[in-house]
Amino acid sequence: MPTNDSIPTQQTPPGTPATAVVEGGQQSGPALGSTLNHLAELADYTLMDSLNADPDAKADGADQAPRQVFSGHYVPVVPTPIENPEYVAHSKTLFHELGLADSLAESPDFMAMFSGNLTRVPEPLRKVGWATGYALSIYGTEYYQQCPFQTGNGYGDGRAVSVLEAVANGKRWEMQLKGGGRTPYCRGADGRAVLRSSVREFLAQEHMHALGVPTSRSLSLYVSKTEQVRRPWYSEGSRSENPDILVQEPVAISTRVAPSFIRVGQLELFGRRARKNEHPNAMAELEQLVLHLIDREYPGEIDPGLSTSEKVVSLARLFRARLTRLVANWIRVGYCQGNFNSDNCAAGGFTLDYGPFGFCDAFDPMFQPWTGGGQHFSFLNQPAAAERNFYSFCSALQPLLVSDQDSLKQLIDVHHEFPAVMQAELATMWAAKLGLPAFDEPLFKELISLMAQTPVDYTLFFRELSSLPGDIAALKNSFYNETDSAGPAMGSLYATDPEGMDKRWSQWLAQWQSLLSSGSDHTPPRSREDITRHMKLANPKYTLREWFVVPAYQQARQGDYTLLHELQEVMTQPYAEQSSAVEEKYYRLKPEQYFEAGGWSHYSCSS
Repeated sequence: MPTNDSIPTQQTPPGTPATAVVEGGQQSGPALGSTLNHLAELADYTLMDSLNADPDAKADGADQAPRQVFSGHYVPVVPTPIENPEYVAHSKTLFHELGLADSLAESPDFMAMFSGNLTRVPEPLRKVGWATGYALSIYGTEYYQQCPFQTGNGYGDGRAVSVLEAVANGKRWEMQLKGGGRTPYCRGADGRAVLRSSVREFLAQEHMHALGVPTSRSLSLYVSKTEQVRRPWYSEGSRSENPDILVQEPVAISTRVAPSFIRVGQLELFGRRARKNEHPNAMAELEQLVLHLIDREYPGEIDPGLSTSEKVVSLARLFRARLTRLVANWIRVGYCQGNFNSDNCAAGGFTLDYGPFGFCDAFDPMFQPWTGGGQHFSFLNQPAAAERNFYSFCSALQPLLVSDQDSLKQLIDVHHEFPAVMQAELATMWAAKLGLPAFDEPLFKELISLMAQTPVDYTLFFRELSSLPGDIAALKNSFYNETDSAGPAMGSLYATDPEGMDKRWSQWLAQWQSLLSSGSDHTPPRSREDITRHMKLANPKYTLREWFVVPAYQQARQGDYTLLHELQEVMTQPYAEQSSAVEEKYYRLKPEQYFEAGGWSHYSCSS
């Protein structure tokens, strides 16, 4: 069976501390901090204090115009506050993990800081934040043309400004304002995020955490009551692939939180500079960043007494393990990253950058929600995309090993072993979803064929299967074959030969049940109750489908956050059997009218 890294082991969101449990309406555990001073007590700015600032930067952080950044690990930047901020939402789960009271989210000082105004933060909180540069590789190929200077020295956090590192309950968190205004990496853009994309990211991060998938987290979300920006988007009822109108959208700032925001692309930037010897400190800055990454993301996992070369090889092995588990988890829950470039790949091995993401409705191996993504970043191609990012990761580390050929060979071997490790993780994951003691490839291949040719709803199918149905009648609750001409079943094999498909489904179900009832070489047969329980921990009942989110951000634009908060409540309990009203609303097939609808079934990365 899968390890705890492969599937969640409890119904509550992973990581929820005992002190956050509410019993009888009362908060248990120690009192939670209700002022910004409590958060200030947790501050510990290791990146700014241990790494190098851009030597050309302004100490006061007034550095919002596009320019080249030639060296240094970060640029001090003062975020640009949004006008007249209004509270939208916060993560109660994360607040309690940090020891913060829910009331703090709506306090004037907290709202000011996390809507971009650092002018009145209490010491030792700092009045200047930071932004970082990174490089871009797409499927392992280095790109420079996205940089306005064609050098790679202008690409990085264009609208994301980190404002705090804090240590709470022994865990380090970096807090970053997305939409916090322009930085030297803004490439001429306005540095803003809109409410639509901010709602999507806010909900998705906490949903993925509750699903047991490693991810950045959501702290808070504020919207401006007066400031708006123009963005391309879809007109009502549009079937266009790309946006067909320009709309005015409210500006928002969401705060995302992670142990660090070091990306594979960030390592690449410094690896390229070291490889090309672009400045005298290039190699030293690469080594500093790698050692900082180890301290931030892999504390206690790499012996500090090792040489740098040995640490680099250990880091590669650990990152490979995390990355392969991460992608297996994505596929387990039906998630597609959409744009898995190296700059969207966290070096800590968690999900980062919820822009062109989506959850699969009607199963399609080539599911891709983003119009600019292409098949190479589609749903079941994500393992291959991960391998290319791992190649970029290893290439970035290689300059540190040029004088240690034995370690360099080990690093190359670690990379070459990636496909085998990835396949092992996928096999473990698929076995868990199917309730089997071991992966069965012929059974799996026939299943994938049937799912695509029917087609089935990815989430509903596996949840229905988790109840161990005796025949295919229950599974048909997840079939799209009854939809009208606009649905995904138009022209499917099920639509043209339903009797033949029913026979194949029945044969598959019988083969699956035969394997299900047998034990493995090391374990006896399990009870039906035990199999169902484990399957339901691998197969969520609820996933954050785009057609749930669109009405939430549309209503939020009018100042009504009711549906957003409802989605937040439902989607942070994705494995639970919730109320009949919740089930009727959120456990159902995608309605016909949303298929092929711009902004509902597909969208551009306009945020």
